[in-house]
Amino acid sequence: MEEFRRAYSRLCQERGAEPQEAVLRQLQEPRRGRLDLATQSLTADTCGALGWLLQSQTLFTELVLSDCMLSEEGARLLLQGLCSNTVVRLLDLKGNNLCGTGAEVLGKLLRQNKSIQSLTLEWNNLGSWEEAFATFCTGLGANTTLRQLDLRNNQVNHKGAEELALALKRNSSLQQLDLRWNNMGLLGGRALVNCFPSNRTLWRLQLAGNNIPGDVLRAVEQAVDHNQDRQAAFQESQARTHVLSKEVRSLREEKSKQFVGLMETIDKQREEIARSNRTSAARMGQLQDALNERHSIINALKAKLQMTEAALALSEQKVQELGELLAAAEQKQCQERRLEQQEAAERESKLLRDVSAAKEKNLQLGNQVDELERKVKSLQEQLFLARQELTTTVAELKLRAVQAEERLDSEKRRFKQSLETSEQLRVREVEHMARHVEESERALQERVQRLEATRLTLEEELSHVKAAALIDRGQAEEELIKAKSQVRLEEQQRLAHLEEKLRLLAQARDEAQNACLQRKQVVTEAQARASQLSLQVDGLRRRLEELQQELSDKEQEKVAEVNRVRVELQEQIGRLQAELTTQEGLREKVAALERQLKVISSDHREALLDRESENASLRERLRLKEVEIARICDEEAQRASFLQNAVLAYVQGAPVRALSPHK
Repeated sequence: MEEFRRAYSRLCQERGAEPQEAVLRQLQEPRRGRLDLATQSLTADTCGALGWLLQSQTLFTELVLSDCMLSEEGARLLLQGLCSNTVVRLLDLKGNNLCGTGAEVLGKLLRQNKSIQSLTLEWNNLGSWEEAFATFCTGLGANTTLRQLDLRNNQVNHKGAEELALALKRNSSLQQLDLRWNNMGLLGGRALVNCFPSNRTLWRLQLAGNNIPGDVLRAVEQAVDHNQDRQAAFQESQARTHVLSKEVRSLREEKSKQFVGLMETIDKQREEIARSNRTSAARMGQLQDALNERHSIINALKAKLQMTEAALALSEQKVQELGELLAAAEQKQCQERRLEQQEAAERESKLLRDVSAAKEKNLQLGNQVDELERKVKSLQEQLFLARQELTTTVAELKLRAVQAEERLDSEKRRFKQSLETSEQLRVREVEHMARHVEESERALQERVQRLEATRLTLEEELSHVKAAALIDRGQAEEELIKAKSQVRLEEQQRLAHLEEKLRLLAQARDEAQNACLQRKQVVTEAQARASQLSLQVDGLRRRLEELQQELSDKEQEKVAEVNRVRVELQEQIGRLQAELTTQEGLREKVAALERQLKVISSDHREALLDRESENASLRERLRLKEVEIARICDEEAQRASFLQNAVLAYVQGAPVRALSPHK
């Protein structure tokens, strides 16, 4: 604010004028966003300085210049500066006696400025200069931001009212217009009534003190009320579309969350499959290690057998050597043989006993080797069966992984298809609504043209039937009263019917919301059950890991107790078979749990599909209700236009009988 004050003082000094003390005092007061110079006599130099500063300032959104006694030059300079301003929203020029030049500059301001929303021009003389006021009305027709306009006490006559009506036909932003205490008369009122078929945004128009008949004022009031109802219906439709878009976004978010949850469950299943593969691979390694250890034991036994065979060969060689020695002794010492016959016989008997004992030991060792080979064959068969079971389990897990990936792909495709169909339906609904709006606008324009033609024909007939109008006026008044009462009754019945329809729609929406809540509860229960089942599966997996750990411990004990293999081998085989049976039971339980998960996921998917179909049906019903409401609004607009034409015909003195075929 201080910078603005200094800039104002500097500009005044540069232009050779003294800054006004009243303006400086107002600029010193801290009023945020508001510059109030009301009742201050502003010179042309001050207006020029303020106009130059207001071109680029961003401090003030409200500018009050009421009763400032602005000259033509001062008003021109000030308003030219405001043409390029983008911040000011409210402009008050009340009581400044603006005339021709002011009206032209105001028209330029309305054409160029894109920020002013409220303009007060009370107690001026804009309407006394017809050409200048026509320029002002042209700027008003081209404006797209002004919402409120005050033209009270501006000497606006019926020609100015006609220019205003033409501007209102082109304007699509003005909502409130105050024309009280002017001099428009009957012709000006009719011109304003005729502008309403083309203007749908003006919902407040004040015409008191303009010498306009009461029936024209009532027609204006009805048209304004119709615009207000239309605006309310449009806002309500926007609110409904906003609510529907929110619901669609929430549904999309919920579907994306469900899709992410499904992906997480699939990832968990993949991790579990990989974990089971790793555990099975570890178990295969353990079994391979045990088999290698048993092979080493068998190799050691074979080495012992070879050693015994070597010892037996050595004993046979010794026997042969002893035989040779005995023969030599017999040849060389025949005499000594007789003496030592008994000792040789004893030695032979001992040797024979040793040979027989060695042969028996050899037979026993051969039997032991055969038994060990049979046990090794049985262990190899068991290992082969275990490998076959492992391969079957790995194949089953791979098949389940492939099936899970196929289900995931199918879910992705179906989700994409549902999104594409919903987007296509939305685009079709938007196109249908746009086409319907365009067709309704074209129909209304054609009807306005036809009504204008009928109005011209009625005016021609009016010159011919004025004499009969005096006789039929009483009858026309009675029929008009009956028609008004009938229209009021129809409107009341129609309003009651619409309220009943709205109540039914609200009940249907509440029921749909309750159904959605119930579906959500069912989904949460299914998710809780799935989490419980996953916990049970985790417990079973932990139990399987514990059993596998126990199996590894037992394998280690078997490695440590190699010396007792012959005794404990059958017991360990029995334990392994029992553990295999328990593992098969656990696998069956896991398969049953997976089947339960599949059933739950299918139920959940069907519930989601039902919910989507219900949402689609509800959207279709809502669309049909909105189309019906739009049709009813159009019918109301047509009836209002018919009533307006009847009132105008009555004011002009036309008989109701001539209007009755057109109703």
